[in-house]
Amino acid sequence: MTDFERKVYRIIFNMTRFGKNPSMEQLKRKTGKDEQTIRATVKSLLIKGELKWDKLQKKWIIN
Repeated sequence: MTDFERKVYRIIFNMTRFGKNPSMEQLKRKTGKDEQTIRATVKSLLIKGELKWDKLQKKWIIN
């Protein structure tokens, strides 16, 4: 896991612990990166199996 992947993972992890899903705007503000970079990183985390999206409950599942 790269440093940026770890950063995005920790942001999502910490926010979901308190029942919140981070928005793209929040991720952009907290990371300082653009939307395209964040989307690619989240996609990479999904492919690696670090994150899962629960479509029914509409929340992240952290592995």
